[in-house]
Amino acid sequence: MAPTKEESKKEAKLTPEQAAEMVLDYLRRQNRPYSATDISTNLKNRVTKAAAAKLLKDLHERKEIEGRAAGKQLVYHAIQEEPDEDGLSKLQEMDAETTRLREAIVALKTEEKELRASLREGAVQVPVSELKLAVAKLEEEKSNSTARLMKLQSGNVKPVSAAEREKINAEHKKWTKIVSARSKIRNELWQEIAAMTERKDHEEIRESLDLTV
Repeated sequence: MAPTKEESKKEAKLTPEQAAEMVLDYLRRQNRPYSATDISTNLKNRVTKAAAAKLLKDLHERKEIEGRAAGKQLVYHAIQEEPDEDGLSKLQEMDAETTRLREAIVALKTEEKELRASLREGAVQVPVSELKLAVAKLEEEKSNSTARLMKLQSGNVKPVSAAEREKINAEHKKWTKIVSARSKIRNELWQEIAAMTERKDHEEIRESLDLTV
């Protein structure tokens, strides 16, 4: 079958200028060294080996490409652009910023570690004897109030006058409020202790304080 117009157009012979532009463009796109044989083959022989060798030599002499010996053949590659001063300056600034950020991260991690250690030390320095005394007192008051309430509710008491009953009710309300308030204080105290200590140590601290939460 005869070649189409499109195929004939693709295979049209290149002018020296077109061949030189094709070779130079190929070297720039690939950005690696090639011999004349490699370039001719990779361009599907649009540029013959002999023509590629001559074009590469001319481009090298005009300092449009770089060339060097590689064994028994010459290889050529596109000229690498030198980084401009602004680019180098920006790279140096980025390196300096990266170093600064890394040092800042290390410093923050060290500070975090020290703060955690300080919190643990602060928890250990809480006067345990005072905490135990406060908890024991609260438990005793709660126990006494509960016992009195149960006794009153059971009916195993001598008849009392209206005035005495009113006094007892007032006393009961008073102690109920006290127990509730102190229970709240105890819970808040434990929350503060728990916030300053490791979770794995909570059970041991509860036992040392005789505290049930």
